[in-house]
Amino acid sequence: MSKTRIAFIGAGNMAASLIGGLRAQGLDASQITASDPGAETRTRVHVEHGIEVYEDNAQAVASADVVVLAVKPQVMKTVCQTLQPSLQDGQLIVSIAAGITCASLQAWLGARPLVRCMPNTPALLREGVSGLYATSEVTDAQRQQAEQLLSAVGTAVWLEQEQQLDAVTAVSGSGPAYFFLLIESMIAAGEKLGLPRETASQLTLQTALGAARMAVSSDVDAAELRRRVTSPAGTTEAAIKSFQGNGFEALVEQALQAAAKRSAELAEQLGK
Repeated sequence: MSKTRIAFIGAGNMAASLIGGLRAQGLDASQITASDPGAETRTRVHVEHGIEVYEDNAQAVASADVVVLAVKPQVMKTVCQTLQPSLQDGQLIVSIAAGITCASLQAWLGARPLVRCMPNTPALLREGVSGLYATSEVTDAQRQQAEQLLSAVGTAVWLEQEQQLDAVTAVSGSGPAYFFLLIESMIAAGEKLGLPRETASQLTLQTALGAARMAVSSDVDAAELRRRVTSPAGTTEAAIKSFQGNGFEALVEQALQAAAKRSAELAEQLGK
């Protein structure tokens, strides 16, 4: 990436996070440009990251090797159709917009090297994870560029089939909200057990953080970690049996199936 020039179409939170990650990795500000219709957004990104920011998308992409589409899915068709005449042969297009398929993007932009990504909101803290899918036009060097781009805000995972992005959306794209719901529920239950809300919140949040760090750093899977903290006839076993007896695993599966189904439905609606 030391000589790669990257243009962001859209300079909202996710784009700004990627820009910040790239700058932190040593990419010079002169190698990054962005465009956004909002004057306040343009000013903020310019001040925070020192990059050139334009109102006109064509100016942003003029000399870019990689063009990152970071606009809302609802306006993607219009943005792409307007941008298409300004693109150059060989430019890599990276889309981080949820629900817009490669077929739709190529219908609006032409047959170009394209990587479609599904990041998640912890990318704002550079603790995200992204699923990536590349079309056949993407070279090995461009795959590496896309991977390094998304790795600037966390972990990048390649997928063999584009439809797997619906599952990625269900697992990690929407996933932070599932953990927030569990945290919310544990805090509320702690209060009902007699803890002050601040104490219940502190206990729950630190437990969530510690458990996640243990799972990431451990050489065994989550099931084994669970077994190791579940003593026979103990308090943890009582809670786990309650979870399982009330269909916890089936509920999680149903929820993720619903998310994946909705992801596919949105892709069909937004791609027209």
